[in-house]
Amino acid sequence: MITIAERHQQIINRLQQEGKVNVADLCADMDVSSVTIRKDLKLLEDKGLLFRTHGGATLHNPYTIDRSVNEKEKIQSTEKMLIGTAAAKLLQPNDSILIASGTTVLALAKSIQPKGQLTVITSALNVSQELIQRPEIEVIQLGGLLRKSSSSVTGPYAESILTDFSFSKLFLGVDGIDLEFGLTTTNVMEAHLNRQMIKVSQKTIVLADSTKFGRRGFGRICGFEDIDQIITDRGVPDYVVKALEAMGTKVTIV
Repeated sequence: MITIAERHQQIINRLQQEGKVNVADLCADMDVSSVTIRKDLKLLEDKGLLFRTHGGATLHNPYTIDRSVNEKEKIQSTEKMLIGTAAAKLLQPNDSILIASGTTVLALAKSIQPKGQLTVITSALNVSQELIQRPEIEVIQLGGLLRKSSSSVTGPYAESILTDFSFSKLFLGVDGIDLEFGLTTTNVMEAHLNRQMIKVSQKTIVLADSTKFGRRGFGRICGFEDIDQIITDRGVPDYVVKALEAMGTKVTIV
């Protein structure tokens, strides 16, 4: 029988390797009851060494908070520009695309070098402001309730307008990517608009830096079956990439 200290060290080691642990797996590996493991996880959480989740624990706080777009733009700024540059290379001549809100999709807007005419419909005011100076880009701004923290619109009016269009690609920013819960944002109305965007797009491409993985926002957007590709940076753990690819999602690392 291993000691409490040894159990705790094994849990921490596994978290550092995999990013999260499961109660059932820990019970099997250490031959102890689920009650014992849950007590261990609580003690470790009290010490600030992990965050408990449903059925296990994670190394980082899995829940995102709503931050202003100006604050988020400063986080992982280099990675976001690399992601945006990679996404811009997917555009085709005379494309019609949909761009959602977020600082990573704003990096895409800054990187766009159109091949011929390009039509962009967006919910994000800062994306429109970035593209409006470009004569070769036709910009259609969705209307609706202005969400100040993200500089974007949400609501039924924006959703209803989308039913009149069809897009080759949707470039989607998210606040959280969780292998079990799917893709999320901190705002329920924005999540609902994002789902409508997915419905009217032939291909959905998620732009997300590595800090978004293993986290959950309040509003669920969709599962991985609804997206085609994720473009992210090298900070994503290998086991996450393998799990996503096993589910049929293409992962591009920049």
